[in-house]
Amino acid sequence: MALTDVLGPLLEPAITLGGVSTSWAELLGFATGVLTVWLVVRQHVWNWPIGVANVVLLGLVFLAVGLYADAALQIVYVVLGLYGWWQWLYGGAGRTSLTVSRAGRVELAALVLAGAAVTVLLTVVLSVWTDSSVPVWDALTTALSLMATYGQCRKLLESWWLWIAADLIYIPLYAYKNLYLTSALYVIFLALCVAGLLAWRRDLASRAASAAVSAA
Repeated sequence: MALTDVLGPLLEPAITLGGVSTSWAELLGFATGVLTVWLVVRQHVWNWPIGVANVVLLGLVFLAVGLYADAALQIVYVVLGLYGWWQWLYGGAGRTSLTVSRAGRVELAALVLAGAAVTVLLTVVLSVWTDSSVPVWDALTTALSLMATYGQCRKLLESWWLWIAADLIYIPLYAYKNLYLTSALYVIFLALCVAGLLAWRRDLASRAASAAVSAA
């Protein structure tokens, strides 16, 4: 049985929103996406396997509407998802579970430079070799998402700011591509990202206070 025979039905219409059909892949991507981000906010390690399922579903959706960089990004997400899963379980001192931290100046600068380079490179690739109608925005959101996912794998507080920036672009971008359910999903993501930023910030402050008391 060919892979398309298995995955093809996921692109069949499930519901209609605003006169536009919404596929099963987009509908299931909506549900698993909300669950994934909610679990990240709570620092629950099961966000990673559920997240892998989510990116496979959304990868099909993005490929179908010509968001090629976003579709390719989902493959990278699978690899990063497995890496993040391992990091959260064993990435702390002495192979303990990872805790929330802030990015150092050098790490943050390197991340920004890498993101800028990816944006430029993908913009050129999408403009020259694909029929993408939004090469710059597709490239920029791809770069921001990769930066944010790396930060999430390392439990860096700054990852939430990167996700917030990406979501603010994704919301109108997906609406422009008639992916109304996915656009709505990213509105929910945006709210969850703000909640995650506040929750991780409280966790970081609480552990810093506990460390200060222990050192006194």
